[in-house]
Amino acid sequence: MIAAKGIVHLLALGPLALLAWQIRQEWLTGSGGLGADPVAEIEHRLGLWALRFLLVTLAITPLRQATGQAVLLRFRRMMGLYAFVYASLHLLAYLVLDLRGYWTQVFEEIVKRPYITVGFLAWLMLVPLAVTSTRSAMRRLGRHWGRLHKAVYAIAVLAILHFWWVVKSDIREPMLYALVLAALLGWRLGRRLVLNARRKAAAG
Repeated sequence: MIAAKGIVHLLALGPLALLAWQIRQEWLTGSGGLGADPVAEIEHRLGLWALRFLLVTLAITPLRQATGQAVLLRFRRMMGLYAFVYASLHLLAYLVLDLRGYWTQVFEEIVKRPYITVGFLAWLMLVPLAVTSTRSAMRRLGRHWGRLHKAVYAIAVLAILHFWWVVKSDIREPMLYALVLAALLGWRLGRRLVLNARRKAAAG
């Protein structure tokens, strides 16, 4: 299991390592493969990987239910934390590279631009989930922990909406992620309906 987690960590850090190398090349040679607008590309990649890790986190429980492999649950917290890390770096890139340290503009941008509003709200909602991801927090919060962490579905909706509004014209990619989220939500709803039907049948 330790070896498996190590491999997953390497895979999860791979996109960040590649991006860091490309930023270095861009800085040194001006040709790091980040396109005509390196700042936009950096922000896009970090945000995209945050969304991907978020959806992987949501997919782990359905995969465990479908395959019976309980070991998959051991990776759920890790994937959730990587979603938070990439989302935080996405926000940091926007603040440092896009706004260039003009911190007074932050709240103005949040209020004026809906896509920034929903993106920032999604990140804010991720913070308590990351903070309470430990086993000790789970024990302290008890059943409230599960209720709190169900917010991850709302966060995913906001993240996809943020992505959708950012791309504006070519919505194929955010639509794909929206379909993935819809499938995951459909699985959750379908399983709940089946379990409720079984309980009623057993009781009746």
